[in-house]
Amino acid sequence: MAPTSYQSKMKGDDPKTHSQSVDQVVAMGNATVATILEGKGSDVYAVRPQDTIAEATRVMKEKHIGAVVVKDAAGALVGILSERDIVRQLADTPGQTLSHTVEALMTKSPVTCSPDEPLLAMLQRMTEGRFRHLPVMEEDRLVGVITIGDVVSYRLRELEYEALKMKQMIVG
Repeated sequence: MAPTSYQSKMKGDDPKTHSQSVDQVVAMGNATVATILEGKGSDVYAVRPQDTIAEATRVMKEKHIGAVVVKDAAGALVGILSERDIVRQLADTPGQTLSHTVEALMTKSPVTCSPDEPLLAMLQRMTEGRFRHLPVMEEDRLVGVITIGDVVSYRLRELEYEALKMKQMIVG
């Protein structure tokens, strides 16, 4: 006997499904950075270049994030600071890292993207560049940050949906 998940509907079965709806998933090939931002929001946590690493790590801990963008006094993006940047410095200067300034450890002029760029291109860019956080710029304004986890999570939801549709086609 086939597993119950593959059996045809029977009289009295609940017609509702708990799987994803079509509205929840868009084709990865057509999805853009804006698709991710629509789902996760555009909250961005930032620090200043003159802040200490101690302050930056406090923000990262409180917000449960792996990187913070660095903005100057005018609000312009000047860098990004990730957990990886901090850990590398900890290895070089044990016990002295937290007093360094963000400016000393941040990645200056980080790679960015725009909301209309395709997710597949962003996944490739992040993989090749070996970074996990990508500030999203619209003109000269920071509008969000996407992570490689956001993109992978989106792709997994899409694959689940595709598998569901294939099961429905097979069952009829």
